[in-house]
Amino acid sequence: MIATFPLIDAMLESRLPAASRAWLHDAVREIASGVPVGRLAARLAMASRHVPGAALAPDRRECAEAERMLPGWTPERWTMLETARVQLVLAWPDPEADDFPDVVEECFRYADAGESCALYRSLAHLSGAERFSWRAGEGCRTNMRTVFEAVACDTPYPFLHFDDDAWRQLLLKAVFIEAPLWRVHGLDARLSAELARMALDFADERRSAGRPVPPELWLCLGDHGGARGRAALELEMAAEDGRARQGAVLGLARAGAIDLLRSALDGERDGAVRATIERALRGRSEQSAFASLEGSR
Repeated sequence: MIATFPLIDAMLESRLPAASRAWLHDAVREIASGVPVGRLAARLAMASRHVPGAALAPDRRECAEAERMLPGWTPERWTMLETARVQLVLAWPDPEADDFPDVVEECFRYADAGESCALYRSLAHLSGAERFSWRAGEGCRTNMRTVFEAVACDTPYPFLHFDDDAWRQLLLKAVFIEAPLWRVHGLDARLSAELARMALDFADERRSAGRPVPPELWLCLGDHGGARGRAALELEMAAEDGRARQGAVLGLARAGAIDLLRSALDGERDGAVRATIERALRGRSEQSAFASLEGSR
């Protein structure tokens, strides 16, 4: 049995209505007994008729258990329908078989957007997860935010299985489509000089086109931006938009420019920017610190 299956089963068991539980139990038993791949795809499609699409809303204990079982897995934003569909995939009787990637790929062939999200969420949980890196890479090429986030966010899959090129492309694509970059697991652990260069090139392109630079872009610099990065961040600090300045504050803190932030604090009149500087000076500039910018969109 796949390691995370019992937790997924327990979360659904305690939340689903009786009729939904009965249908899901039957579907899991059928798939586990051995069925053609077309039947698995059909069950994934039928799930929307039987399982509510409401939020799964795991509690703290369940989230902690998820992190223990699969570091980087955050089910907080999963729905009950997505979770049920993931459970159906994990119920396949021989997920270690050589042909299992073909099974998963066939399910993608028939999937709508909602089913695709569940399939992408399942990838990190599967045996031999590295076998699905091509499929995950395909998911990152989409401009549909819901699908992209299912591949890229709240999961350890890209961090563990993407090569450097695919990793950098994922991060910049997240910025481009305004997906929450701070929810990409392991971002701070895979920063690099090349990623910083690409991010600064992206910032230059946006400015040349007269467009604002997304504040989340500064997550990609860390201390790899050098003088060019500091200059770009100081330019953002002079912007009128408060959210742009908050992002620049965090970027400067991540680059180690504490002296500049201390000097900026005294003259800062924007309450939100000032609070961001104060938090950054207390050491709060890790990737999750950028979550505070979502509320100021």
